[in-house]
This record gives sequence, C-alpha cells and structure tokens, in this order.
Amino acid sequence: MHQLESLFANNRAWARDAVSRDPDFFRRLCDQQSPRYLWIGCADSRVPANEIVGLLPGELFVHRNVANLVVHTDLNCLSVLQFAVDVLRVEQVIVCGHYGCGGIEAAALGRSQGLIDNWLRHVAAVQTRYQSQLENPGAVGSLPDRLCELNVLEQALHVCQTTIVQDAWRRSQPLWIHGVVYSLQDGLLRDLGFEVSGSLEAVPRFERAVMAVGRERRT
Repeated sequence: MHQLESLFANNRAWARDAVSRDPDFFRRLCDQQSPRYLWIGCADSRVPANEIVGLLPGELFVHRNVANLVVHTDLNCLSVLQFAVDVLRVEQVIVCGHYGCGGIEAAALGRSQGLIDNWLRHVAAVQTRYQSQLENPGAVGSLPDRLCELNVLEQALHVCQTTIVQDAWRRSQPLWIHGVVYSLQDGLLRDLGFEVSGSLEAVPRFERAVMAVGRERRT
C-alpha cells in the first residue's frame, strides 16, 4: 500500500465535503488570492494558523519556521514578507509564538537538538539580552513562557525594521504589525500589547510591551 494512502483518502473526503457545503469553494480559491493578513508563526504542527483564527484558505498568507523567527538575513522569510506587503498588499502582519514551543524550551534550558542549535542561537540571544528580567523571582509565568513572549516581541520589532515595512510606511501604505502568543492549553491567543502602524511607534511600544512581560497574565 502507498505510504500516504490514508492522507490521499482524507484529502478526497475533505474535498467532497468542501464542495457539498459550498459548490463554489474551489472556484473562488482559483480566482484570486487576496488575504488581509500575513501570519509569521512557528512550524509546530499543533498550531494550525487558519483554524485558530477562524479563516478559510486564501484569507491568511502564512510563513512558518521553528520558533517564529524573523532574521534579517533569512531570504525565505523576507521574500514572503515582501510579496505579502508589496504584491498582496496585506494590511496586518501577525508574529505569533506559542507556549510550549520546543525550540524556545531547548534554547531556554540549553538543551542541544543538533543542527537546529545554530538557528536557535537567535532565541538564545534574546534570552541573554533579557537575562535579568527572566531571572526575576517575582515574575509571573515560567521562564520558557516569558522567553516565548519576549521572542515574539523581538521578532515583531524585526519586522518593523525591515526595509520592506519601512518603505511601505514611507509611502503611507496602511500596515500594522502585531505580536501575539497562542496557548496550547486553551486554544486562545494572548495580545502582547505590540500593535504598530508607523516607524515612530515601534520602539516605544516595543519597550512598554517588554516591560510588561512577567508582570501580568494576558487574556
């Protein structure tokens, strides 16, 4: 038997169900891709981007990598961002991390995973930068959870600092950047207090959001 036979069977069932509920479903998908949102999230299989925000395929443009990093030399991520902003003209860019992220926990605990340790050096750099805040004994939440939040905020700021977003703001293109975290425990998104629509807002809002990490539990 073909190793993927069960997946092909699931696919056929899904396609039949989609057409039975909406005969024009696939025609609309073919006609145009016009999402309003770009989602930069973790590659973790437990975080299905479209589903947790209740959007259909075509309504959310998605880029995923381990630990939802936005690295200024990562042409994959930057190409997705450029296409989303300049071609698709998305209005909202969402950087979403999640509690219980294996990449975050590996970096936080210094647990070697092999080759990926090189990629997770970016998370380790965030941990080093905020070491005193992370080690605060009075802080709310576990260290990996707080590092997860700080990492999201760092990556959202990185989005703001790209030439892609800076150029969009210079030409007065409507564009908001957000930082959120998803909880596997209850399926809910947590707002980290980072919502930016222009260059001058980015650093002040970033600094306020960073100071709030560990001081309050978001709902």
